[in-house]
Formats: sequence, C-alpha cells, structure tokens
Amino acid sequence: MTESKKYFQFGLTRSFDCNYLAEQQERLIVITNSEDVNAENYQRLMMAGFRRSGDQVYRPHCETCQACESLRIPVRLFKSSKSQKRLLNANKDFTVRIAQTEKAEYFALYQKYIDTNHRDGSMYPANQEQYRAFIFSKQVPQLFLELYDKDKLISVAVCDNLPRALSALYTFYDPDYQKRSLGRYSILQQIELAVKLNKHYLYLGYQIDACKKMNYKSQYYPHERLVNDNWQRIERKS
Repeated sequence: MTESKKYFQFGLTRSFDCNYLAEQQERLIVITNSEDVNAENYQRLMMAGFRRSGDQVYRPHCETCQACESLRIPVRLFKSSKSQKRLLNANKDFTVRIAQTEKAEYFALYQKYIDTNHRDGSMYPANQEQYRAFIFSKQVPQLFLELYDKDKLISVAVCDNLPRALSALYTFYDPDYQKRSLGRYSILQQIELAVKLNKHYLYLGYQIDACKKMNYKSQYYPHERLVNDNWQRIERKS
C-alpha cells in the first residue's frame, strides 16, 4: 500500500479531568490505527495539531475549552533574547552530545526527575513500563540530546526526527541541577540542532496560556500557534 492510499481511523475518548487546568474536562481525538503512523505522515498530523505519547497519537477535542494550542518554532528565524543568551553563556561548561539510540542510564535519570519534580503528577512513581510506553515509538525515529557535566549525564531531551522538523517530546534532568534551567537550555540546543539538520521547525507541543508550568514554550520568538486550524506567527514585542 502506497503512502498516499493510507487512511487514518479516529476515535474519541470519554471526558476526564484535565491535567493542566483545574475544574476543566479533557477529551481527545486519537488515531486508532497507530501502526500506520510513520515519520512522514506523523509530520502531517502534527501540522494539524496532533501529538504522540508513546505510540498513541492524539489531539485535544474538549467540549468547552480550546486552551491547548500547538506551538512550533521556525528555527531559521529564531532569535534568542537577552536572557536566553545569558542562559547559553551560563551553561557553556556543559557538553552537548546527540545519540541515535537510548542508553541504559536514561531510566535512572528519568526516575529521579519524575520522583523528585513530579510527585503530584500522574506519572509518579516512575517505573520502566510507564517510561517505555510514554517515551518511545516503534514507528517514529528519535534523537536524544544529552547534556553532560564532565562525564556525568545530567539531562536528556527526547525529540522525534521528522523529515522537515524536530518534535520535542520530553526532557528529563537531574534535579540537583534545577537552578541551571536545563529544560529551557535544552530547547535552545534543540533549535540549534534543527538548524544543523536543515529542518524547518521545532514543535514544542501544546501551549496553555492559563497554565503557569506550560508558559515557558511561548518565550521563544518568533513562534507559530495553531489557532482555528490556521498557523499564526507571533513576533516578539519590541
């Protein structure tokens, strides 16, 4: 079967408590034939506002809320702010490495991160089954952006490697380095990596303006948001 003749089947979940906005109900459209997802058609799904968790590809479809907006960065146009330049300079003592496959030591770092920073979240306590079901995909190739403090692995940013884009899936880091803003620093490094790989975009997932812990995504300019199925570019205010 050729790529052009593949069709996706969709399902709609029941409503459940939103993980980001209190007193809101969340509902998802999900791809039910996820075995047909590959890098090329997943990229097209992301252009339509979808995202993956493990092999499940989904898009919010909430009845009373449209707070989730897909956000992507046109990496060739990106210009770092003064604070982002300071962050790059402050963390220049770290070594950045790119891995094509996972390493055994990733899980211990992931577990420490979840069990320290997200004790109130749905992923606590971390375990191998949940880790593998969330992070990895059988159909979509991935890259792992690693940060090292000398020989010590302190952060891993997992990103999907698509034909014309990278998609930042998740970053986990050593909580002992909390003050070094490794999550934000890893986004800057993923932007740089996307440029080196000749990609057009870095997808950052869903921006939720009313959720403080999600607002960091909107601090990279210019960026584009998917609003009413149209991508709108947002420039930094002068």
